[in-house]
Amino acid sequence: MAKKKILVVDDDPAILELVGYNLSKEGYEVLKAYDGEEALKIANDEDVDMFIVDIMLPGIDGFELVRKIRAIEKYKNTPVIFLSAKGEEFDKVLGLELGADDYITKPFSVRELLARVKAVFRRLSAATQSKEERPKKIIARDLEIDVEKYEVKVRGKKVNLTPLEFELLRFLAENEGKVFSRDVLLDKLWGYDYYGDTRTVDVHIRRLRTKIEEDPSNPKYIITVRGKGYKFRDPGKED
Repeated sequence: MAKKKILVVDDDPAILELVGYNLSKEGYEVLKAYDGEEALKIANDEDVDMFIVDIMLPGIDGFELVRKIRAIEKYKNTPVIFLSAKGEEFDKVLGLELGADDYITKPFSVRELLARVKAVFRRLSAATQSKEERPKKIIARDLEIDVEKYEVKVRGKKVNLTPLEFELLRFLAENEGKVFSRDVLLDKLWGYDYYGDTRTVDVHIRRLRTKIEEDPSNPKYIITVRGKGYKFRDPGKED
């Protein structure tokens, strides 16, 4: 099996060396870039399986770099982990809203970083495996989730979701009517201890609503249960 290829982008040589060394020890192929321009060149020349990107980069910052990476067709759904000394809530939310799978604040432990990298790859692997017990399609009024094709349509129009957004929607829809707390969703979908940062779930729910709901402020499919969490509802069953 080919090694997973990870591009680490950071202008700090010590961070690049630390992260690169430990990822290599875990069996990953590591590519390194000191700035956004170099990262984009590598991304175009190689087929990268994951990006670990610092936000405070010279020239093109990490947020803009990820926007440019997402504009490359082959990387529309490639996982991204932001790595940054910036820990403000706004920056975390912005990073996640750009479609990042994770956000780690410096200083960080190598063990934590490796756990999160493995969790992302584990989730993606599980998502692509065929599971006979899963329905091939889930249809709820105007929403169609094609599990085999990994595709979502709203009123017949294809909606572009990140892998994590798709898995979150699929999980909720397959468990229609059941309420899941944020902690449970983190455990089920992120697959590791997220250190209580349940804001991550809220950000992904909000992104999903903007993509599948006719009125995100008055959702019909993904419902908030105050004090409990979230559930999926099929409004077609209420018509």
